[in-house]
Amino acid sequence: MPNHEQIYAEQAARYEAMISKQPDLLEVVNSICSVQGLDVVDMGAGTGRLTKLLAPDAKSIAALDASGAMLQLTAASLRQSGLVNWSVHTADHRTLPLEDNCADLIVSGWSICYLCATTHEEWRNNLAAVMNEIERILRPGGTVIIFETMGTGCETPSPPSFLVPYYEALQTEYGFQHRWRRMDYTFGSVEEAEGMTRFFFGDELADAVARRGESVVAECAGVWWKTLE
Repeated sequence: MPNHEQIYAEQAARYEAMISKQPDLLEVVNSICSVQGLDVVDMGAGTGRLTKLLAPDAKSIAALDASGAMLQLTAASLRQSGLVNWSVHTADHRTLPLEDNCADLIVSGWSICYLCATTHEEWRNNLAAVMNEIERILRPGGTVIIFETMGTGCETPSPPSFLVPYYEALQTEYGFQHRWRRMDYTFGSVEEAEGMTRFFFGDELADAVARRGESVVAECAGVWWKTLE
């Protein structure tokens, strides 16, 4: 499998090009919690997929990520937009460099999973630390929304086995509600689809995409959300 940490550090622009082929999530976020006028934190902002989407309606938005290279692209896009209500911070999800009770809405897309896969012996402790930080910075009545994969190359949910316990814990231990939606990648050609899937998802999926002649690669995404009392 490709080394995602290396990709985020060295090929952020190519990663941004890949995720730009998916539909945006503004409608999904607003259906759970209207962004208008809120102080927002984007945990695992990456190249700004959610940050750039939410910033125009937010009172303020802080983009956090472990990869400084990814955040450089986020900051460049936000500067180009002319918005001034944003900040970027290099951060670990378990120790957020933010004050208590500073956020009305927290979003996190395809990020917490890297700490909470069962391949990590400490995944439960990692999840507890992340949840503690979310509760620390979120104001009473605030909402957290988490997006994670439910299967790439899958038309119906088929999450990776190493993420299933994490997903179950969100619902049974931490009280999150859950639904899923399609987030298919729509590429310009079969060749682009093969190249991008090989770049990020590996040879098995890329070979299947090429064999089937697909320019649209199915993706299922899970949405988990919770509002604090």
